[in-house]
Formats: sequence, structure tokens, C-alpha cells
Amino acid sequence: MNTLPIGIFDSGVGGLTVYRALHNKLPNEHFIYLGDTARVPYGTKSLATVERYAIENSEFLASRGIKMLVVACNTASALALPKIRERIGIDVVGVIGPGGRKAVELTRHLAKPKVGVIATEATVQSRAYLDAVKRVSETTRVFQAGCPLFVPLAEEGWTEEPETRSIAERYLMDMKIFAPDALVLGCTHYPILRDVIQQTIGENVILVDSGEATADEVAVLLAEKVLENPKTATGRRRLCDDLDHFYVTDAADRFSRVAERFLGTKPSKLEAIEVFGIDELAGK
Repeated sequence: MNTLPIGIFDSGVGGLTVYRALHNKLPNEHFIYLGDTARVPYGTKSLATVERYAIENSEFLASRGIKMLVVACNTASALALPKIRERIGIDVVGVIGPGGRKAVELTRHLAKPKVGVIATEATVQSRAYLDAVKRVSETTRVFQAGCPLFVPLAEEGWTEEPETRSIAERYLMDMKIFAPDALVLGCTHYPILRDVIQQTIGENVILVDSGEATADEVAVLLAEKVLENPKTATGRRRLCDDLDHFYVTDAADRFSRVAERFLGTKPSKLEAIEVFGIDELAGK
């Protein structure tokens, strides 16, 4: 069990930032990543559809033999974690709870802490980050802002362009008035734009990467469950090396190109597959 990989799924490529955080935090672990690129985006789908997609992805990864599942998709983390946990018999970690808890931890010493959250419109409307913060701190004030254009800007690699800075200024105008002590990057794409976000919101604001917070909690959970891989990696692990396996449901070439933008390298093992649910398979 200990030497099994950790599964990660996202609706597309954004979860690669979570993969990077996990890889850096846990160099002895191996990972299987599924990007559901055929059905992205999840944010425009109904609750029932998101739950179905998330369960199908989870069951696919579980069938490959994993010891833990990380749901890197913010929409699926907000809407589908209970259903996923009902269906697979392993530990499941989302990205929203860890991100919210980390923001509270970093601001708890303040008399009147303020936490900002930037995310896609769907995640903002779900109030999942707001609820995650309030579960651990009733006194922390929370302000949320949707930043949907950050996703295509990150995928295009537009991290320094004047247009990106202009959009960041527009999106973060009200956030700057709120003046948060910590700002949660509540979408897996947003760490790619970390520098421009930091420069826009102010150097005094602590940025919370939900992927990094998730990696920290996964490390703790592995230790608590005695599931850490006892085998020390030989040599220096590289992102996307042949110890990690990547699957996509469509557009493998584009996934590979964006992975190189996000991670600086392409996946060594990348396969395009189809993900079917039990009901779909029964009807074939």
C-alpha cells in the first residue's frame, strides 16, 4: 500500500500546479494525474453533472491502484467531495479546505484578520472558500472576487504582458480597497500569475497557494495513516519524469504544451483515454 501512487484529477491543466506542489513536497511519492480535458470547464455544469464527472474520474484513478486521491479541481472540491468519498474507499483531499485553513493560520495572530479569495465565478458563487474559512474562524472577514480571465492568460503564458497587468488591476480594484492580510489563490491556474497578482495587490499581502497548502496537509495525512513511501527516490526527482503517469480525456498535444509552460517540462508518460461511468458502460 505504501508504495502505491497518489492520484490527482482536475478538469483540465490547472491541477498541474497542485501536482507540482505535491511533487516538490513529497519527492519519494509517485503520482497519477488525470486531466478531464474533454469535458472542461466544470464551472458551467450543474451540480449533478459535476458530481458524475468527479466520480467517474475518481473511479478511473482508483482502478489504477492509488493510496490517496487529491481533487485538484476547485469546482469538484466545492461540489463533489462527499459523493466521491461515498464511492471510493480511500482518503480524499480537496484543495479548498486546505487553502482556507492556511489563510486562517497565517492571519490568526491579528486582532481583526481579513482574508481575500480570488477564484473563478463558479467557485466564488459556491461560497466554498468562505465556508472553509468560517469553519475554523468566525472572526475572520472574507471578501471574494471572480477573476475568470486569469485562466486563459495563464494557459497562454501571458504572465508579464501589459494586458495581463491591466486585467489584474481591474479585477483586484475592490480587493485592494478591502485590503486583505492574506489572499487565497483559489484557482489552480492562478499561481502561474503569482508575480503580477502580488505586484498588483501589494507586497505586504500574503499569497496563499491552495496547491501548496494541500500538499502540506497530504504530507501530514500520509504520516498519520503511515502511508508514506519508504523507498527513497534514487537521484534527484524531476517534474513529469517517468515515475509519474499522466492521462487526459482529449487534446493530449495541447495538454503537453501547456504543461511545458506551467512546469518547464513535458510529461514523459502521457496517454489519452476515455473515462466512462458504470451506467455508461452498462449501456454499451
